[in-house]
Amino acid sequence: MLERLQKVIAQAGIASRRDAEELIKAGRVTVNNKVVTELGTKVEPKRDRIAVDNKLIKAEKYLYILLNKPKGVITALEDPQGRKTVTDLVANIPERIYPVGRLDYNTEGLLIMTNDGDLTNTLTHPSHEIAKTYLAKVQGYPPEEKLDKLRVGIKLEDGVTAPAKINIIAIDQEKELTTLEIVIYEGKNREIRRMCEAIGYPVKNLKRIQIAFLTLEGLRRGQYRQLLAGEVEELKKLGKKQSD
Repeated sequence: MLERLQKVIAQAGIASRRDAEELIKAGRVTVNNKVVTELGTKVEPKRDRIAVDNKLIKAEKYLYILLNKPKGVITALEDPQGRKTVTDLVANIPERIYPVGRLDYNTEGLLIMTNDGDLTNTLTHPSHEIAKTYLAKVQGYPPEEKLDKLRVGIKLEDGVTAPAKINIIAIDQEKELTTLEIVIYEGKNREIRRMCEAIGYPVKNLKRIQIAFLTLEGLRRGQYRQLLAGEVEELKKLGKKQSD
């Protein structure tokens, strides 16, 4: 079965798909001993000899991790400023895995990490409309008419947000905070924080508690577990349902 070269490199755990494209363009990739620099080149992984920097690659087994990311951790493979990254939290895993989507430095909660590029696309592409549920503590007491603006979609600098589901969970009169449960189906940068700022109620604390059917049950901050085979299959089906 023919597959794009950059996808094969990414699946082997050498680099992300975007970084794999840079490796190809830099002439660091060979297929059957010939340098390949054209993006989109298709190869047959089981038959072709593919090498990066003269080292043959081999298919890496897929791994799927559910991590409870704490605050103060960067959702990246490395950080120039030397801050702790999600990679540090899974340092004992030999496979090279990547975060699916992002959580801000000060946002905590559920994060999936994997080396399966197809599943990553399923979970992050807006067309698949995968539900992501957050608990947001906002300053003040937003009235329903303000929340309705988020429920229908609100204009931000990078476009109008998709309709969100919002429920008021709790009100803390002493601290003047309202806890909102917010469900979104896309992944704009800092989307929930910007949505709440747009209606005048800034987020003071944000936690992602669910992606699709997956929750943080049984995981303390900084802990992770491997997804069960059945859970992985269910996640893959979500993308198929949208394409049917």
